This record gives sequence, C-alpha cells and structure tokens, in this order.
Amino acid sequence: MYSQLSEVDRKMIRLLLESEGTIPSRELSLKLGIPLSTVQRRRKRIEETYLIKHYSLDPMKFGYRKIDLLIYTEGGETMNIGKELMEREEVTYAARTIGEHTIDLRVEVFVKDNGILLDLLEHVKAMKGVRDVIWTEIIEIIGRKNPPNHIVV
Repeated sequence: MYSQLSEVDRKMIRLLLESEGTIPSRELSLKLGIPLSTVQRRRKRIEETYLIKHYSLDPMKFGYRKIDLLIYTEGGETMNIGKELMEREEVTYAARTIGEHTIDLRVEVFVKDNGILLDLLEHVKAMKGVRDVIWTEIIEIIGRKNPPNHIVV
C-alpha cells in the first residue's frame, strides 16, 4: 500500500500528522499547491486508508476502572473465548497475543467496582479452554506518545 502513495500524498500525510488532523483542507490546498477539490478527494482516501482517527468517551472520567485481563488458553479455544467475551458489555477490546507463552489473549474491560471485576474473573475462569487468567490495572501513566511519526512517508 505504501508504494501507492504519490509524493503529494506523502506531503499531505505529514501535514495531517503535524496538525493532528486539524488542518483545514483549504490550507492543505494552499500549502500543496493543488486544487481544493483534489485535496478533499485525496484527504478522504488517505484518512480512510492510512490514518487512525476516532473520538471516544473516557470511561475513567465517569468512575470506571480500565482493567486488562491476560488469559492463558488451551485446546485451541483462544478465538472462541475472545469472541464470547466481546459480547459482554464491559469488554471493549480482545486480541490474540504472542510473546509471553502463558498469555494468549489480552482483553480490555471497564468496571465500576471490585464486585463486577470479581464476577467477570469468575466467569472467565469457568469458560471452556481457559487455563488461567490474571488481571492488571494501570495506576499511573508516566508518559504517552502518539504512534511513531518517524516512519518515513
């Protein structure tokens, strides 16, 4: 996909990243020296294909805690467990993982209190194919960066 980008596309991506997507299309048109209609067409394609952007509510501002469940599975049930957990209201993310041999699935959940967390952990432990589950919670963020913009575009 990268090879399908023209030099103008690459410049537009850099400008969009530098502005965190807030640069108006009219300004892009002026900076790139191309018609506004061309900018609008290319911007739409670039944003849909190459950029990650979204708005989301921060549940922690409403008293929720973000918990990661690290699940050790067996019997080839990883995908089934992940799909079943995605049906639960408190689950926002499930992903297969590699690296640590005892963690096959990472599941992000938001809970209000320890009682809900305990119920969820008991449910997960009882699921077919779950060998073990541990949970972790971030208590303090030391720093945060956007994904690397040093990737050459």
